[in-house]
Amino acid sequence: MLQQARGGNQDVISQLVPLLYDELRRLASYYLKRERPNHTLQATALVNEAYLRLVGQQDVEWKNRYHFFGIAAQQMRRVLVDHARRQHRAKRGGSAAKISLGEVMIVSRDNPEGILIVDEILSRLAALDPQQAKIVELRVFAGLTVEEVAEVLGLSSSAVKREWTVARAWLTREMKQQQRA
Repeated sequence: MLQQARGGNQDVISQLVPLLYDELRRLASYYLKRERPNHTLQATALVNEAYLRLVGQQDVEWKNRYHFFGIAAQQMRRVLVDHARRQHRAKRGGSAAKISLGEVMIVSRDNPEGILIVDEILSRLAALDPQQAKIVELRVFAGLTVEEVAEVLGLSSSAVKREWTVARAWLTREMKQQQRA
């Protein structure tokens, strides 16, 4: 079905997502467990919003199941970022909280604006090295293993490990600079 969805066949995509709904819901629950306890988004709403964004993509070429979940995770991340931005704007000028590299891996429940900082830093990394940014996104936000990332991106596991190490060092430096600012 993923192969048929490559051509943008909306009927196939509409059939595919319900088959994978439980996995998408698990992924959404994973994200929301790391958010503050009183988060206004629920897993179902996150899945539904991500689904709308997934079916709205015309040029996507899903290579396999892992690639699909990588894109789904990316969409969920974007939904959470958009939600956090709306909440942050609603507070009218509240300053963004500082986070450490450890919090990149798990956005703190006490730090709902942390995802905005992660998104900003990840966007800067994407401007410098899109491949490293994609590796970080797949490892951190999609929860893929090094081997799964290698398969999605068509790289060797050793190349992914090397790029992951460099990206983490860059993220650490950027986080420290962010905290000093």
